Amino acid sequence: MSSTTLLLARHGQTVWHAENRYAGVSDIALTDEGRAQAEALGRWAAAHPVDAVWTSTLSRAVATADPACRALGLTPHREPALRECDFGVVEGRTLAEFAAQNPQAAEAFRTDPVAHPFPGAEDPRAAVERATAALRRIARAHPGERVLVVAHNTLLRLVLCELLSIPLSEYRRVFPRLRNAAVSELRVTDGGPAALVSLNVPCDLRLP
Repeated sequence: MSSTTLLLARHGQTVWHAENRYAGVSDIALTDEGRAQAEALGRWAAAHPVDAVWTSTLSRAVATADPACRALGLTPHREPALRECDFGVVEGRTLAEFAAQNPQAAEAFRTDPVAHPFPGAEDPRAAVERATAALRRIARAHPGERVLVVAHNTLLRLVLCELLSIPLSEYRRVFPRLRNAAVSELRVTDGGPAALVSLNVPCDLRLP
C-alpha cells in the first residue's frame, strides 16, 4: 500500500493567540509576527519537496499557506472540514477568564476536555470525525506525495490523537501545543495506521 506524507502546520500567530485567547470559528487576522512565521514556512517549503498544499478555509490558515504556494507555484486546495473547532462561549476569551466566571465547568474541561467541552462548543468527537475523514481523503488524492496541510492547534492535536490511537481526552496533555507555523510530519497509509515522523519542528530557529 502506498503512503502519503502529510506535513501538518498550525497557522501563524494572531492577535487572540498572542493573548492566549481561544480563536475557533472566528476569522482572526495574523499579526506581524504571524506573517513573518508564514514567510518562514514558505522558505521551508521552497527548500523541501512539497507536491500540494491544502488549508482550512479560515483566513489565518490561507494567509499562512500563501508564501509556500507562491514559492512552489502551487494553488492551494481549501477544505472546510479543516476549520478549527467552535469553542462556544469561550470564543475570544482566555481559559482563566472562563474559570473566573464558571470554575466548575473550567475544572471539568481541564479534567476531560472531550467529555466536558465548553458550553455551546462543537463536540470534539465530531470535529475529529470531520477532520480525520478530510485528511484521509487528502492522502488518497496524493498517493506517494508530500502534502503541506495548514490548519489549527486544537483540531490538529485531536486528529493526531485519533490517527495515533491515543485517547482523545489526553490531547492537551500529550500535545500541549503546536507551535505557530512549525511542521509535524505524519505518514498515512491508505486504510492503515499513521506514523508520526516528527513533531513541532520550527521552520525558522528564531521562532519561539
